[in-house]
Amino acid sequence: MEKEMIPHVVLNSGHRMPLIGLGTGCEPIPSNLTSILVNAIDLGYRHFDTAFYYETEEFVGQAIAQAIEQGLIDKRSDIFVTSKLWCSDADHDLVLPALKETLKKLGLDYVDLYLIHNPMRLKQGSGKHFSKEDILPFDMRGTWEAMEECCRLGLAMSIGVSNFSCEELSQLLSYSTIPPAVNQVEMNPAWHQKKLRKFCDENGIHVSAWSPLGANGAYWGSLAVMKSPVLEEISMTKGKSIAQIALRWIYEQGVSPIVKSFNKDRMKENLKIFDWELNEEDLDKINQIQQKRGFPENWFASPKGPYKSIEESRDGEE
Repeated sequence: MEKEMIPHVVLNSGHRMPLIGLGTGCEPIPSNLTSILVNAIDLGYRHFDTAFYYETEEFVGQAIAQAIEQGLIDKRSDIFVTSKLWCSDADHDLVLPALKETLKKLGLDYVDLYLIHNPMRLKQGSGKHFSKEDILPFDMRGTWEAMEECCRLGLAMSIGVSNFSCEELSQLLSYSTIPPAVNQVEMNPAWHQKKLRKFCDENGIHVSAWSPLGANGAYWGSLAVMKSPVLEEISMTKGKSIAQIALRWIYEQGVSPIVKSFNKDRMKENLKIFDWELNEEDLDKINQIQQKRGFPENWFASPKGPYKSIEESRDGEE
């Protein structure tokens, strides 16, 4: 496929974002991740999603530098970079230092999009294996004010959030000077997020989908997408893979998927979703798929956490 054929969305910040991104959250991190990402650029990927939590920011920065050296891209601005503020830095006074550290690791002057990773705060020093005792009260307003300052300083072209519910977004919008450009959430044919997508659409917030294929990981996720009889039937009729059907469905909802495969053939395949479409019958079938969140519903449920109960974490989705 021609590299320039990946469509873009214009965010409420006025900046353009490619409508498919390559995620870099993985365990273990491949020793050749930089070369994998350079290959991805060669294939046509122009949006990379990283985070402090993923420990992959340096690899993304190295890949951009190497791609420029090799002539795969002309300049840094040819690549859209998303990174995220980890929960232990989700405090007014810690946001700017955290972003500066991210930029240092990336070797960049700015990120295109900076997201609050989760609507919660953890004790400083809390890493990947935190406990519910590490959860602290979250000052959303103060944290967002610091995110806005990062934007005004030109260190983040756009700012947004990840895993925020309708209620949290409503609260944020009530006092934000710069509204969130993106809400990145779990979404796929087995978890439609209809209520949240409607809210975001009404408020000019673009939705980006992590776990677009169900993320069947060691600790969470499911095979509800990749082993779906409905998607398998549609894929056979269309002559497309199940992954392509799922990604095309997400794209047709006006949502940008963050795919995560480091296999070259699958990386190629995941880009080939823009020159065909699903019909009404296909969409009706996908609407009938049983809905279930893949991420553990009790992960952040805590008196001090973003959700006080499992029911609250569902945000009204069934």
